[in-house]
Amino acid sequence: MHKRIAIIPARGGSKRILRKNIREFLGKPIIAYSIEAALKSDLFDEVIVSTDDKEIEEIAIKYGAKVPFIRSDENSGDHATTADVIIEVLEWYEKQGVNYEEMACIYPCSPFITQDLLKDSKLILNKNNADCVFPIIKYNHPIRRAVSINSEGKMKSLFDEFSTTRTQDLDLYYHDAGMFYFLNIEKFQKTKSLRTENTYTIEINNNLSQDIDNESDWKLAEMKYAINFSYRIK
Repeated sequence: MHKRIAIIPARGGSKRILRKNIREFLGKPIIAYSIEAALKSDLFDEVIVSTDDKEIEEIAIKYGAKVPFIRSDENSGDHATTADVIIEVLEWYEKQGVNYEEMACIYPCSPFITQDLLKDSKLILNKNNADCVFPIIKYNHPIRRAVSINSEGKMKSLFDEFSTTRTQDLDLYYHDAGMFYFLNIEKFQKTKSLRTENTYTIEINNNLSQDIDNESDWKLAEMKYAINFSYRIK
């Protein structure tokens, strides 16, 4: 039984930002940051990239990851889920007679990931006998004050009962940072889900993460990274 594997899912197709997973981010392909964090953590017996793309394969190998097989067409389309990709990887290794106890599914556009964040998540997973651990970020404004706008531009409160409650009296809520999931493999194989009722989280600062869905997001991520990790930029 092997202990841990890091799986980085990185398909070639990206609609909003062309070749997003290997686009240069402050001097090197953005996927390199995820690979390097996994390798530097010394947590994993194997760090692999699941891809359907030859160029991504070459870059992944250049930065120290392995690409043991090319992802199937079935799991390369827009509707394939992260869980589908993980299952394909684990089944491939099982056919080779290799099984793992734990894994980290690390997204390729996550330059803010550090080896310490991975290590801390692993400790939380083990301490609590958890199914999964992932990073979260606090919403900047209470979500119970959220409003929607109809086609005419008219506002509607989503939670009328809290419309006059002081913001400091409202509960805090968080969202997925979209960086990685640290998982117990046996439990994942039973649920086929990244989140269960036995999932724990690790809170990170909003300045240490950024969703990257468009060009503005990309520039903002580079600015945040340059401020917080200037010592890493070569």
